[in-house]
Amino acid sequence: MNTDPTEEIRRRELVEINQKVQADSEDQERRRLEQEHGKVWDPQELADDFEVLGFLAPYVVAVRKSDKKKGSLQFQHHPRFYFAWKED
Repeated sequence: MNTDPTEEIRRRELVEINQKVQADSEDQERRRLEQEHGKVWDPQELADDFEVLGFLAPYVVAVRKSDKKKGSLQFQHHPRFYFAWKED
């Protein structure tokens, strides 16, 4: 059986990301993420700007449509926002 050496790290990060989500409005949550990480995408904006290759919570691997650069983003579940774009 193959084990994923990143699974425990990803699980901790997933809990940490989603614990930060406050019971505030989506707009307030988006502003908080923008202050912490810069550019933030909702699901439609992500689809407009990226071709998604795969998910492995709390990460998504994608290709930016504007320049075909491959990289990753983090995401939170609710409200669903993507952030922290990093080129490979």
